[in-house]
Amino acid sequence: MTTPPPAGGPSGAPAGGPRPVPPKPVLPPRQPRQDTYAPGDGMLAWLPFRPTIRMRLTLLYGGMFLMAGVVLLLLMYFFVRQALHDVAPQPFNFGVLNANGSVSSNLLVNGQPMSSGQLNDALAAVHEARSTSALNTLLQKSLTVLVCLAVIAFAAGYALAGRVLRPLGRITRTARDVASSDLHRRIELDGPDDELKELADTFDGMLDRLDRSFDSQRRFVANASHELRTPLAINRTLLEVQLSDPAASPDLQQLGKTLLATNERSEQLVEGLLLLARSENELTDRRPVELSEVATRALEQTRGEADKREVDLRSKLDPAVVGGNGVLLERLALNLLQNAVRYNTPGGWVELATAEVPGGGELVVSNTGPVVPGYELEHIFEPFRRIKGADRTRSDKGVGLGLSIVRSVVRAHGGTIEATPRAGGGLTMRVRIPKP
Repeated sequence: MTTPPPAGGPSGAPAGGPRPVPPKPVLPPRQPRQDTYAPGDGMLAWLPFRPTIRMRLTLLYGGMFLMAGVVLLLLMYFFVRQALHDVAPQPFNFGVLNANGSVSSNLLVNGQPMSSGQLNDALAAVHEARSTSALNTLLQKSLTVLVCLAVIAFAAGYALAGRVLRPLGRITRTARDVASSDLHRRIELDGPDDELKELADTFDGMLDRLDRSFDSQRRFVANASHELRTPLAINRTLLEVQLSDPAASPDLQQLGKTLLATNERSEQLVEGLLLLARSENELTDRRPVELSEVATRALEQTRGEADKREVDLRSKLDPAVVGGNGVLLERLALNLLQNAVRYNTPGGWVELATAEVPGGGELVVSNTGPVVPGYELEHIFEPFRRIKGADRTRSDKGVGLGLSIVRSVVRAHGGTIEATPRAGGGLTMRVRIPKP
């Protein structure tokens, strides 16, 4: 007799509620965030690098200085030109007394006779040429100095922006630490009571509330897991007493052994959940686990249900050692297989593969089945959530906690999980767990 799957969180997407849910519009799948910006993403889309706030402030500081310098240079050019125009030589009339006592209006300049008008025109031309030359020299030197000062302004703006945004970097680093399940970290920003300190204090208050909420949830899970030990221990004792009876029939003996094995797996699962709750959603006791062995045990437990549903099980198991809890990893593989079998079509197939990848191991479950819309993929790991469709409303496909347990186990092991739709229907679940 095939050992049935253990109790304690059946896999599958959750059943829908009694009220009909209006259909969602078909939306394109969400694209991952890119470090480069395409045209049209903003005023700074032309930049070859990611326009961070520091770079924006630097461009703002330097740009404002450059604009102010250009305006000042234009005003100075205008005022100097006006001043030179004001000191232009005034026209005058002259006369030359000849030897015979007559007056002549011509003057010899460089051996050439020149009248008063001609001399005034020559002096004005010389003044205009020298003024233009002086203005050009002033403009060139001013532009050179302005460019040099603009470079210094951009460098100083970059340094000042970094100093101003240093508290924001501290907030970001704390948020990353919190994202890695360290809810005890706080920013505790000191300094002037400005907008950044107000943001940090608000963030600290939010972390306090989240910490209390998660702590309450962990205590509940730990207490519930602890309370489940007693009935499971009683069941084990009753089964062992029944199996020790020599008058029991062979069928009863076989049934008792099957129930005892199921009860043992449930006890191990409860122990794993209790360990997960005590470790604050992050495993502290990591041991080497052979991923292919975990996958083999999960396949054995799923084969009976797959045969009943006329689903072909395939496997390609290569050795891969990861770090974690073997019971939880086995439950992860079992939930993925059960989900793939139950949301399949008669005559379909499910393929389980394990392989070693850089930094850890990979477990991949692929299956045929109905087409899964791309916009539903971000919701399939939520508790009590079903993907719409007639095939997913039957009550024999679980209560909708399987993939939620899978996500929790993956997070506890510091791994990643990715769900992608297959062409023609079905899903491909790709789980990566780091090495010990």
